[in-house]
Amino acid sequence: MAQDNSSRVTEFILLGLSDTQELQLLFFTLFLLAYTMVLLGNLLIIMAVRTDPKLSSPMYFLLCNLSFIDICYTSVTIPRVLVALLSGHKAIAFEGCMAQLFFLHFVGSSEMFLLTVMAFDRYTAICRPLHYTAIMACGACWALVAACWAGGFIHSSVQTVLMLQLPFCGPNTIHSYFCDVPPVVRLACTDTALTEWLMASNSGLISLGCFLVLVASYALILAKVQARVSQGNWKALSTCTSHVMAVTLLFMPCIFTYLRPAGTLPINKYVCVIYTIFSPMMNPLIYTLRSSEVKESMWRLWKRCRA
Repeated sequence: MAQDNSSRVTEFILLGLSDTQELQLLFFTLFLLAYTMVLLGNLLIIMAVRTDPKLSSPMYFLLCNLSFIDICYTSVTIPRVLVALLSGHKAIAFEGCMAQLFFLHFVGSSEMFLLTVMAFDRYTAICRPLHYTAIMACGACWALVAACWAGGFIHSSVQTVLMLQLPFCGPNTIHSYFCDVPPVVRLACTDTALTEWLMASNSGLISLGCFLVLVASYALILAKVQARVSQGNWKALSTCTSHVMAVTLLFMPCIFTYLRPAGTLPINKYVCVIYTIFSPMMNPLIYTLRSSEVKESMWRLWKRCRA
């Protein structure tokens, strides 16, 4: 269908999670609390890792980068949601919607790649301890993190280019609280079957592929630990347990969202809350509660700040 410039959609309406005033106030409180926890928790982790020489191993370097990504990831959606809940203004410009979609997938896919790298780090530490220092050298860690960001940029660019090729000239109501591929692509004034398949093979297969790699790495780690039990191995395995929890919170809702057949399910926007808000909020708790070194570093940082 040819796109008519005179009827081109210039803004979208984000319906959010509920139209009820009482629920909107509840969601505002919960979202504000979650965002505050994300900012404070991840900033505290970054400060602890950056200021404590004892936390100079590759694992904590990657954890620091994960905290930075979580801050960026939540900042793409939550601040605007809070403003919309407080002011009642639900409209977002077409350009702003595409920008939000781009940065959401840019940072989100970068986090998936980084979690995969973190699993590789744990696999190397447990299964190849004698070669760990050489494999996870400082230069290699920086290169892996850069590759995660580059992969996220390529993925997000493909998604955004596919979206910009679609004509939007009719409905402009999005049944969600942020701009994402599944709800926006259904508003296009053309047959989007091929585009949806391309986007599913992009976002969905990346989520599924990274998840399968993570599952395989943990299976190898479990096999190795069973064959050679030691205090150091069980400590590393404990770290992997927290990693599994974080991975499950992020990947399972993403796989459900991006590999589902086309069609709107009312539960979809609530599933999005898990990987856009709940997962980044839980990451600091999961990693700090499972790492005595990080907790001790935070305590020393707190005492220095009070001194």
